[in-house]
Amino acid sequence: MAIIAHASAVKVVGANGQISLGKQYAGRQVLVEEREPGVWVVRTATVIPDNERWLHEPKAAADLQAAMAWSSTHEASDAGQDDTLSRLNHGKQ
Repeated sequence: MAIIAHASAVKVVGANGQISLGKQYAGRQVLVEEREPGVWVVRTATVIPDNERWLHEPKAAADLQAAMAWSSTHEASDAGQDDTLSRLNHGKQ
């Protein structure tokens, strides 16, 4: 059975209601959960904006991976650029 060591530290909540977790967490996003009055759990987190969440859905993620794989085996080209721009502009009318 593995033993997990948990570090404890006494922090003082400043007059503005803030505590410092240390420079190693500077700029990180965290989730703060209040389990009961006076008991908080703070966890680092990666937050995905709502308008980017679709990119992490299985179908979109698979499509993006396939596109990236395709692009790594096909050299960039301007061939068909005029046709593509024409089709895009036609849809805006």
